[in-house]
Amino acid sequence: MTNEGRAQALMLVAQYVHARRLDHPVRVAVDGVTASGKTTLADELSNELTKLGRSVHRLSMDGFHHPRARRYKQGRHSALGYYEDAYDFSSLAQHVLIPLGPGGDFHYRRAIIDLATDTPVDEPALQLQQSAVLVVDGTFLQKSEIVDLWDTTIFVHTSFDVARRRGVARDAAALGGITQADHAFKVRYHAASQLYLDEASPAERASLVFDNDDLDQPSVRMVHPESP
Repeated sequence: MTNEGRAQALMLVAQYVHARRLDHPVRVAVDGVTASGKTTLADELSNELTKLGRSVHRLSMDGFHHPRARRYKQGRHSALGYYEDAYDFSSLAQHVLIPLGPGGDFHYRRAIIDLATDTPVDEPALQLQQSAVLVVDGTFLQKSEIVDLWDTTIFVHTSFDVARRRGVARDAAALGGITQADHAFKVRYHAASQLYLDEASPAERASLVFDNDDLDQPSVRMVHPESP
């Protein structure tokens, strides 16, 4: 088994992001359906950008969930509830994307909630250099309320069957077993992802699409290139 193909694909993505030179930090979204491989790609991209000499900060949408009562108000198995209520995109815009964008003060918060304990987080804001890159991984990152606040969007394209197998293997222990995890992915997480694909067409709107069904031989497609 070789990782040469993946290394080449990662290099292409890193070089694309590295070429972006703005008057504020570059805000990068790594988007995709649940269990598509977003977090892994975001970590790999951050490492490659660091090798290229960029200052890179990582942020996960885990820290920008709504409280549990809001997340499950439409039911623990509701796809619409997951799509509408899981993430606090208003806070992400207010505390991260807007201050790191044009005219901002380059300060941002890493989280507003501790997902495990369901308690608010109130940590001091961090400051980025103008030349820095912020890499954010999460689901639904091209929803209408924040789609225009990114400088680069990478959509991790993974088929639902492949993503479900990976997700079930990853989350079975947390979700009560393989059968329960498979059900959760079908009726909640991936049903919500389908709502997102139908509404936002994220693969068509992204800067780059990272085809990730084959982890060792992914491919990269440029969709909407931006100016450096």
